[in-house]
Amino acid sequence: MFVLLLLLFSASLAPSQSYKYLRIGNKDDVQTKAVTGVAMMGGGSDLDEAFRWLCNKGNGGDFLILRARGDDDYNSYVNGLCKANSVATLIIPNREAAEDPSVAEIVRKAEVVFIAGGDQSNYVRGWKGTPVESAINDDIAAGKPIGGTSAGLAVLGGFVYGCLKDKPDDKDLASTDVLPNPYFGRVTLVRDFLKIPHLENLITDSHFAKRDRMGRTLGFLARIMKDGWSSSPREVAIDEKSAVLVEADGKSTVVGTGKGAYFLRPTQAPEVCENGVALTFRNVSVYRVKAGGHFDLTSWTGDGGVAYSLSVERGKIVSTQAGKRIY
Repeated sequence: MFVLLLLLFSASLAPSQSYKYLRIGNKDDVQTKAVTGVAMMGGGSDLDEAFRWLCNKGNGGDFLILRARGDDDYNSYVNGLCKANSVATLIIPNREAAEDPSVAEIVRKAEVVFIAGGDQSNYVRGWKGTPVESAINDDIAAGKPIGGTSAGLAVLGGFVYGCLKDKPDDKDLASTDVLPNPYFGRVTLVRDFLKIPHLENLITDSHFAKRDRMGRTLGFLARIMKDGWSSSPREVAIDEKSAVLVEADGKSTVVGTGKGAYFLRPTQAPEVCENGVALTFRNVSVYRVKAGGHFDLTSWTGDGGVAYSLSVERGKIVSTQAGKRIY
């Protein structure tokens, strides 16, 4: 029933500058009245519920998956969940491809944009300051829904952990790297990439409890405050197999089978946040929400969750939660 179109466009004669556009469904675009929403997915197994929610926001339009590496394996998966005019994957591997006006035009014509996982440094290095970044932000400003998982989630917030490694094979940034030194070289934070309502003053993190990322998240928040980017930043950290589905008014629902989502808010500036010195950062409020619970990003309040506080004392995390549990 659906026709598979495999189109390879070249931004120039150089093979390294090519991008790929792989599409199933109707070869002609349609325009539908999409509904604003943000699907923030924590990585791991994909969540049918979250994708259906995102598809429904597109109201039968064209669903576009963006990535810098990989293939079109999302196409058949999303197509099986959605009643969409088309489902397509656009692979934008580098800055040269992101500068091609035809690539940005593909993004602008989509009713739904979803940014896949991988390595967010490819998105930051390759897309920031290009027509692709502008096109994604134009879609957002037009009220179109957007989503992302893992690395795709990492770039949705106003503040981004850029994962700008010195070497491609550098290990993942761990809490044990950041807590002893919040200015550890690979704590590479960037800002002013995407402009999503309700996410302007926050940073995101994925694979959260599964990969024990609480310490690095606290380090990110401390750095944002210490470096003068914001006096009151927020964080939405999402575990694997969990998602936060944000409506246009900032009210969200947590879905999935993972440990849920963590909403963090510092209540005071870090006491010690210096290069080469263990972090001291007290009284960060945490609200943990499992599937079925809700959180309002505007009022920063929730229901169906658990509230507690975390402090970092000379690089060690202390929790007020029962059993001194961090997660």
